[in-house]
Amino acid sequence: MIATLNPSPTPLAVAFLPLTDSAPLIVAREKGFAAEAGIDLLLHKTTSWATVRDMLVYGQVQGAHMLAPLAIAVTLGLSQHPAALSAPFKLNLNGNALAMSTEFAAALDPDPAKRIDDPVGAAHDFATAIGLHRRKPVIGIVHRYSSHALMLRYWLGFAGIDPDCDLALCVLPPSLMVEALRSGEIDGFIAGEPWSSVAVAAGLAEIVAVGSRIWRRGVEKLIAFRTDWMESHPETVDRFLVAMARAAAWSDDPVNRTELAELLERPAYVGQPAATILPAIEGRLLLRPGTEPAAIDDFMIFAGEAANFPWRSQALWIYSQLVRWKMVEPGPEAERKAAEVFRSDIFRRALADAALPMPGASMKVEGSLSNPLPVGTSSGSLTLGPDRFFDGRIFDPSRIPEYLAGFGT
Repeated sequence: MIATLNPSPTPLAVAFLPLTDSAPLIVAREKGFAAEAGIDLLLHKTTSWATVRDMLVYGQVQGAHMLAPLAIAVTLGLSQHPAALSAPFKLNLNGNALAMSTEFAAALDPDPAKRIDDPVGAAHDFATAIGLHRRKPVIGIVHRYSSHALMLRYWLGFAGIDPDCDLALCVLPPSLMVEALRSGEIDGFIAGEPWSSVAVAAGLAEIVAVGSRIWRRGVEKLIAFRTDWMESHPETVDRFLVAMARAAAWSDDPVNRTELAELLERPAYVGQPAATILPAIEGRLLLRPGTEPAAIDDFMIFAGEAANFPWRSQALWIYSQLVRWKMVEPGPEAERKAAEVFRSDIFRRALADAALPMPGASMKVEGSLSNPLPVGTSSGSLTLGPDRFFDGRIFDPSRIPEYLAGFGT
């Protein structure tokens, strides 16, 4: 449902990190979409995902820009303070990159664009480079329960690398990655933009892999609420999701790219130069200093192709990876809780009158699409984009044990 404009705007506090994929939140506030929906959107900038988690769990904010796996981990009791969280809206698809020091990257394929386009070959090259490096590589990850860390594990696991033995994974806030690389504390990092681009612009690193070539249309960030708060404030949630859908569509419109980068540039938000932010929005990333940008047209998607729809099958893929890497004990209750974090029912309720095409189902087989595919919707037309995993595996959420057995776990 879409409520009429509330004459007294409803305050809604949301915590966020300075990342390019926070764009729909910033646009919702700065372009007036939240105000038009009767929401006084109060954005609280923080530096770490642990802080975002705690602010949400302890009620300092009502909503959060959050890593999709972290929302599931908190709900499953894996991340310090257990709390039931719900995610009725995804902010984006993909948008992260692996940047390695120029020293480490020198042992990889000399053509940076080829590394991105051939993630199979790049994974094997990376495995060889580990043995040539002067120490066990230290790679920064933004959180143990992040899309980035799971992507990294999935990609390197394909080449026979054990991320828990062959690498040292170091948790750091995204905004501290570049300085940690500069000081030699880490040899590389995987994080959301613009931080990989900042490292390349500083001459410290090269981008050697991107999330959108590991899992095309992979799940990234979302809006999370405490479930009890969300269920007791349905009208506020619905109005907020209407505003977020409008903001996401605005963010994804090529006409608005330059203005979007300039909004994000502000110190209150990402606080990096618009020229460094813009490449990820345009899908033209500088992979190595002094080279031409590489075209990665689906590097980050804010709207369209049901980008904002919380597919429960994607929540279950995250759950499968938590099981694979022995972060959670498998079982029907854990599986049920993980799937129910992604609230497609709330998304449908909030946007029922918004003329927004949305899938008729809440789950799908992940990784099966090599080409765009029209799908059934409750209204309008909807085409889903290619969603292949780089290794060709297909994830059927109804066959998780068989899927995991394929990894030898």
